[in-house]
Amino acid sequence: MKKLLVIVALFSLATIASAQSKKENQVARAVQDLKKAMIDGDSVRLMKLSAERLTYGHSSGTIEDQQTFVHNIASGNSDFVTIDLSEQTISVSGKTAIVRHTLIAATNDKGKGPGTVKLHILTVWQKSGGNWKLLARQAVKIP
Repeated sequence: MKKLLVIVALFSLATIASAQSKKENQVARAVQDLKKAMIDGDSVRLMKLSAERLTYGHSSGTIEDQQTFVHNIASGNSDFVTIDLSEQTISVSGKTAIVRHTLIAATNDKGKGPGTVKLHILTVWQKSGGNWKLLARQAVKIP
């Protein structure tokens, strides 16, 4: 009987871990899709990947809603030429995920010209309609 309980417990833990990593993988794919959409300036994809109630915080303190975020990327006001993400962690709790990573990007914003940004990023994702959507983002400059 003890062996059966141990086997059931181990199986349950393995199932939970597998479900968690499946969700983490889905979130990681959403993060990569967002990165690509930002580089491409793809407004349709950016709208699909972001929540209607998005709050998008920049390291400067500026906060954008979904429409402003998408417009600024698609118009080139915020132009990401390359984006490299590292040190990424993903934590999923039900239909909410928290992602942290370091972002290093080459930019070419309108009116500013070529530049480089190095930021720590925190994003909050929400599962809605079977898809993970960006609900919140906050960036801070790396000291």
